[in-house]
Amino acid sequence: MNASVVQRYMSKTFLLIGGNTGDRLANLRQATDLIDKKCGPLLNVSSIYETAAWGKTDQPSFLNQALELETLFEPLRLLDEILEIEKIMGRHREERYGPRNIDIDIIFYDSRIIAEPGLRIPHPRLQDRKFVLMPLNELSPDWEHPIFHKTIRQLLAECPDSLHVEKFMDAK
Repeated sequence: MNASVVQRYMSKTFLLIGGNTGDRLANLRQATDLIDKKCGPLLNVSSIYETAAWGKTDQPSFLNQALELETLFEPLRLLDEILEIEKIMGRHREERYGPRNIDIDIIFYDSRIIAEPGLRIPHPRLQDRKFVLMPLNELSPDWEHPIFHKTIRQLLAECPDSLHVEKFMDAK
């Protein structure tokens, strides 16, 4: 085999997008389009959920959506692309858990466990956040968390989060 030939494989990735300022729905749609164009083809998208703010509750509700995509990018490169999309969309990181027009998080990258400066996969608090688990459960209820060895369905059933999360609109 020719040593210069490198086989590249698509990796299945789950992202969560959300925001609570500006035209929330238009922001989700723009982020989805940019992710599809810049990061890899979308395989599936969840319904959109409206969620009370988590962490800093004195702000408007969020719209959130889970995306399943395939990417050729390695995790750190995917993170760079996501941060660039947030920048293109005018995201300003001013306050932890503060209001924002768009937030894009990598939730899972295949079944890999990654601990790099600035990147932890699976997302370290997904099991404590109903607004993450509900849209993920819609896309892939049997996906197994590689650390806890529990499905999304199980994590949602055990989730201690009591914040209100409701379906805002069906996918597409």
